[in-house]
Amino acid sequence: MDLNLRGRVALVTGASRGLGRAIAERLVDEGVAVALCARGRDALEATAAALRQRGGRVLSCCADVTDAQQMKAFVHQAATDMGTPSLIVANAGGTWGGRFLEASDADWQQTLDVNLLHTARLIRESLPFMQDHGGGSIVAVSSISGLRPGSRVQYAAAKAGTNALVQGLAWELAPYGVRINAVLPGSMYFQGGNWADLEKKKPELYQGFVHDEFPFGRLGRPEELSAVVAFLLSDQASWVHGALIPVDGGQGWPSVSLRGR
Repeated sequence: MDLNLRGRVALVTGASRGLGRAIAERLVDEGVAVALCARGRDALEATAAALRQRGGRVLSCCADVTDAQQMKAFVHQAATDMGTPSLIVANAGGTWGGRFLEASDADWQQTLDVNLLHTARLIRESLPFMQDHGGGSIVAVSSISGLRPGSRVQYAAAKAGTNALVQGLAWELAPYGVRINAVLPGSMYFQGGNWADLEKKKPELYQGFVHDEFPFGRLGRPEELSAVVAFLLSDQASWVHGALIPVDGGQGWPSVSLRGR
C-alpha cells in the first residue's frame, strides 16, 4: 500500500533506539524527512547516520523531552531546517522508581514528565506549524499498561494519562484538520532492550512470561509497531481519530512480575 507520505516532514522523539528508531526507519523508507531527538548524543548520531544510508533526509537534535525550552528548540529547528512538520510521533517514554511504597515523588514526577507531559509539550509546540500546513497527524506511543494493571503504578498512571490526553485532544484538534491517535504496544523485543536483557539474565522467567501471556508464543517486534504508526500518520487512516490501538499480539498480563506480589 502506498501511504502517500513522501515529501512530508515528521518529528520523532526518543528516536535513537528501539521503537523510536524503528518508526524513524519506516518513515524514511516512505520518503518522509525525519527530525529525531533523544538525550544520548552518540546513539542519536549513529541512528541518524544509519537513516541517511537508507537514503533519508534526517535532522538529529540532542534534547531532553522533560525540558520545555529544549522541546521548543527542537520543533523550531526542525521547521527551519527541514520544512513545516505535519507528522508528529511522541515516542519517548520510561519509568522510574519501584513499587508504590518504594517510589518517591521525584520518581513519579520523572515518569509523568517523560511520558505524559512530554507528549503535551511536543503537541503544543508543533500545533502552530501543523495549522500553517493545513493539518496533519499525531501519534502518541502509549502502552497497554495504561489500560490494565500489571506494571509499576506510576508508569501505568502516566500512560493512562496519555490515553486520556489523546482522546480529549481529538475534539480540540479536529477544527485544525489535525488527527491524533495512540498506539498501545505490548512487550516488544529488540537487542539492547529490557526483554533481551531479561532473556539473557533470567531465561526461565522470560520463557515462562512468553508462554503464559502471548497467544503466538513470542513478543512483538518494533517493525510491527512502526507499520501501524506509519498507517495512522497517513491519509489512508483519515477516519481514525482519537483511537487507542493496542499493538500487542493479544498479550495478557503486561508485566513479568508475579500477579499480586
